[in-house]
Amino acid sequence: MFLEVTKSLLEGFFTTLKLFGVTLVIALPLGLLVSFGSMSKIKPIKAIFKTFIWIIRGTPLVLQMIVVFYGPGLISNWAQNIDNPNALITWIASWTVMERFVAVSVAFIINYSCYFSEIFRGGIEAIPEGQYEAGQVLGMSKTQIFFKVVLLQVIKRIIPPMSNEIITLVKDTSLARVISVYEIIWAGEKFMKLDGLLWPLLYTGVFYLLFCGILTILFGKIEKKLDYYRG
Repeated sequence: MFLEVTKSLLEGFFTTLKLFGVTLVIALPLGLLVSFGSMSKIKPIKAIFKTFIWIIRGTPLVLQMIVVFYGPGLISNWAQNIDNPNALITWIASWTVMERFVAVSVAFIINYSCYFSEIFRGGIEAIPEGQYEAGQVLGMSKTQIFFKVVLLQVIKRIIPPMSNEIITLVKDTSLARVISVYEIIWAGEKFMKLDGLLWPLLYTGVFYLLFCGILTILFGKIEKKLDYYRG
């Protein structure tokens, strides 16, 4: 029985890892781009990004998943009442039925890119203005200053809050079951519902603890390697 449960949980955990990986790989660079938008000197652009971040951070991730998954379907139903629905709405309707994992990934990426953007923004704004001015005196472009002078210092400053957010992401993946994505918690609940066993559900905690433990050690090593960047 233990082997059967472990095998089932590993299948669910594989989905958890996929969702975690996809979200992290896309949301990190996207979050950096969003942070640039929120710091833009062009007021309309800054206002748009700030409002978007406020909406995403101010609403539950579960609600965002539901909107992403069911929203296109509602749009397509509305489009059926129109004589000539355009190609975009037709494409959205076909995308809705493609895969639940895609919908939950999109919701996670949007959500976490906004949280990451605020961490990036805080790290960038914490760099003294004098360092930008020194780079300009040396004849460096703004791009060179950012990547060669600022970025590593920003990474050093944001590692603690970023590691906390990434560990939260590991646990938030359990919300995917809300739209019937088979992840590890659902795998554990299956045994409770079918066989009345509680321990498989509690057993899922071991996977989370091990995964979060590995990430904690990894981020600790990264912090030590960046110790020479002292702000």
